[in-house]
Amino acid sequence: MSKIVFAAISPHPPLLLPSVGSNEDKLRVEKTIESLRVLGKELENTKPDLIIISSPHEDWGFNVPLFFLAEDFKGEIKKYLIGPELPNYYFEQGKEIYQKLKIDNCCVGTVGKLKIALIASGDLSHCLKEDGPYGFHSDGPKFDKTLIECLKNKDIEGILNLDTKYPEAGECGLRSFCFLLGFLEEYSKNSKQTWQTEILSYEGPFGVGYLTAKFNLK
Repeated sequence: MSKIVFAAISPHPPLLLPSVGSNEDKLRVEKTIESLRVLGKELENTKPDLIIISSPHEDWGFNVPLFFLAEDFKGEIKKYLIGPELPNYYFEQGKEIYQKLKIDNCCVGTVGKLKIALIASGDLSHCLKEDGPYGFHSDGPKFDKTLIECLKNKDIEGILNLDTKYPEAGECGLRSFCFLLGFLEEYSKNSKQTWQTEILSYEGPFGVGYLTAKFNLK
């Protein structure tokens, strides 16, 4: 069967790109940039056949993570724009895409033997500071803290309920993260492999939460 060889959460602020952010901006997100560089090396070492990347946004939502994690990747990249149409549907969509991949004869390589890398692109709350994009709301830091704890504890139910628990958090990445978790969960049922989240960095100097994390598969 196909094997997941890499899975990660990546923030996607355009200011991380050399052509956008200033040197001063980048100094304020050093931990994020360093974590993304580490992930980029790890992804390269796994030599995947296929990268599946989910994002709530077009353009920078895909371009920023791919710049850091897969700039020189020569294989196939499948991009999934995850909309907010139905509650929790983004988690089910990840499961559905995994099942479809098992029988999709159009994939790269031999069906059932693909080495897959998963990237969930998205930022956390945009309400962490008064001078942030949406000002400050107490739901913002609560959302970010709870999401990170839920990831550490593999509390998927808690993650799926975050949008109703903290409706004013102003996040953008939750549905993208849930898509990846749905894919991982369905894969785990079929492969008997388990996963554990490792938080590489979290910071929010501009009022937006930037989380970089990887999923260690066993």
